[in-house]
Amino acid sequence: MAKKKIVKMNRRREDRYVSDLYMEDPWRVFRIMAEFVEGFDSLSKIGDAVTIFGSARTPAAHKHYQMAEKTAYLLSKEGYAIITGGGPGIMEAGNKGAGRAGGLSVGLNIELPFEQKPNPYINKMINFHYFFCRKVMFLKYAKAFVIFPGGFGTFDELFESLTLIQTKRIPGFPVVFFGSDYWAGLMAWIKQTVLVKEKYINEEDLDIFKVVDKPEDVVKVIKDFYKKKRIVMNEVVAIDE
Repeated sequence: MAKKKIVKMNRRREDRYVSDLYMEDPWRVFRIMAEFVEGFDSLSKIGDAVTIFGSARTPAAHKHYQMAEKTAYLLSKEGYAIITGGGPGIMEAGNKGAGRAGGLSVGLNIELPFEQKPNPYINKMINFHYFFCRKVMFLKYAKAFVIFPGGFGTFDELFESLTLIQTKRIPGFPVVFFGSDYWAGLMAWIKQTVLVKEKYINEEDLDIFKVVDKPEDVVKVIKDFYKKKRIVMNEVVAIDE
């Protein structure tokens, strides 16, 4: 009998927990709205920006950290604000490079139980509880994505950007993978398996991104993209006239 009572009590606790969870869900909408409002309000004024992604675990002595810092420095000198996830590693390098160039250094920090603490090189920071709110901000205000080597979080962000551009849910913009040695296996798999063997993507989908090994080449890819876009837009205007 005692065992049955314990089982019933546990079930009641579980039922109350599930009930509380459902009651909390509508209220979460307000927190989500608040994060969107703060993000839109803060980032709508930053002008042209480039988002830099990469591992939080990259040490400062690593070549990828140093290349990320230089890339951010060069892009800032071109007038771009630099947006990162606000944490350590590649994110810190991006913010550091932007700050060194005297540019706007934005950090979109996420609340995590480990790893993610804001780096000291941010001069405009926004905190997020929800990953999806944060990802919207990465996309909405960026003129380009630069993807340095990273793990699952980096993969999540890069594949979402490729999907949205491929499906034309957002206007196309440069997606630049940095470090051909790191990305070689992924590129081979995409081309040989996803494209050729299984035909899950089209040939033109490979044009969405570029792979480079120098910070100067990142800048060139982005400048060439928008130079070509301006030429095309001018041609369209001329035809309409």
